[in-house]
Amino acid sequence: IHYEHNEVGYNYRLSNLLAAMGRGQLQWIEERLRARESVQRRYADAFRGVPGIRMQPNAGWGRHAFWLSVVEIDAAFGGSPERVRLALEAENIEARPIWKPMHLQPVFASERSVLRGVSDRLFGAGLCLPSGSSMSAADQARVIECVLAARRP
Repeated sequence: IHYEHNEVGYNYRLSNLLAAMGRGQLQWIEERLRARESVQRRYADAFRGVPGIRMQPNAGWGRHAFWLSVVEIDAAFGGSPERVRLALEAENIEARPIWKPMHLQPVFASERSVLRGVSDRLFGAGLCLPSGSSMSAADQARVIECVLAARRP
């Protein structure tokens, strides 16, 4: 369910054709960014005041791309991130744990790490919710409803 790196060297290069398609889509980037920001804002509004769940904060510097909508879930929520993920999966809604930290990836298991517990905590508490720019209000409401329902015993 999470991304696992078993070998070094895989490169996600774009072919010339895919790069040209991407460049052609840049004319809609502002619209797509606004749509993704709207999804994240709607999640934040829905979860505001609910114990044990919060949106991962955006950095105050730079411009956020709203590529992912990540929630952090703790015991006060009444359901674990995995319980929420499975509840979403049961409704055919894809969600994933936040990305697995590099020091836990098999390819880097023997490498030296400087750890302070932040990445491990986030990996244990984080869940990436659907956040595509084409999500309808009904799609978003369905995700929110499912997440909130997962906290009930």
